[in-house]
Amino acid sequence: MIRTAFIALAATLLSPTLVMAQPACTSITVTGHPSYPPISEAKDDTLVGAAPKLFAAVAKRVGVKNVNVKNYGSWDKAQAATRGGEADAIFGIYKNDERAEWLDYVEPPFMMDPVSIIVRKGDGFPFADWADLKGRKGVTNIGESFGESFDAFMAASLTVARAEGVDKAFAELIAKSADYLIIGMYPGEIESEKLGLKAKVEFLPKSLDSFGMYIGFSKASKCSAMKTEFVDILNKEVKSGWVEKLIEEAKKKSD
Repeated sequence: MIRTAFIALAATLLSPTLVMAQPACTSITVTGHPSYPPISEAKDDTLVGAAPKLFAAVAKRVGVKNVNVKNYGSWDKAQAATRGGEADAIFGIYKNDERAEWLDYVEPPFMMDPVSIIVRKGDGFPFADWADLKGRKGVTNIGESFGESFDAFMAASLTVARAEGVDKAFAELIAKSADYLIIGMYPGEIESEKLGLKAKVEFLPKSLDSFGMYIGFSKASKCSAMKTEFVDILNKEVKSGWVEKLIEEAKKKSD
């Protein structure tokens, strides 16, 4: 009987579950922007691009067995799903105070994202700072944020409509319902090409600003406990230059 008890105790002590710490989640549902190539874009019910590939690689390295990359149909809906905990995490998101109420951000940002001002070809205007947008009608995609400072300036001083999708935002610009479009430089270049509008639009020389692009865990999900593990690995990948390689690969596939 003593021998049997000893064997049972030894088996317990040598169990992999005690020797190796288990991740907070072995399965994660993650989402992102469906129209933000090469960072993230829709492909049926999933998302492809640099951010989904980065997230999946980091998740696997911290012990996650199943990564479900889900397309919720719009950026606004993707954020709502993450806020409520239906999605455990979200990638390719800027930081602001409102989002910090429901998101645990993984530091550092995995890239800096320049944001552009696009106008109709031949309808450009001098743009040195944000004040130059006053008195003009702008448009951007619903659910977009451009940092606390510009969001506050936009709400107080600018007239910027929200379109239900990047394609509709471009359509408003071309139809002269808006004088300018605010969009990330990367998706602006790729989407204008896809929509056959490259010859009809132009980018103002100066960017609006450049913002950190993050991975964030929903505070409504138990998977947020994995944030620290993600930080360690993500730091190494950012420093290695691997993220830039992923972006270049995704750009070639999006072109």
